[in-house]
Amino acid sequence: MDKGRFIITDHQWGKMEPHCRGLKAHPGRTGQDARLFLEAVFWVARTGAPWRDLPSGFGNWNTVCRRFRDWARARI
Repeated sequence: MDKGRFIITDHQWGKMEPHCRGLKAHPGRTGQDARLFLEAVFWVARTGAPWRDLPSGFGNWNTVCRRFRDWARARI
């Protein structure tokens, strides 16, 4: 995915990153790239497309969808 086309600016990401789950510094399972994950969620929200239509540049649609579900259950 072309990171130049992200919606989240570096400044915004700097404020959001400490509040994300699954960072490398956290115990347990970690996500590959929290910023890319958020960009994928924003893409789905912005386009209204189903998870299955998520462009492959964001990663496997099912993995992103499950991670979003886990965050929603945790009220993130």
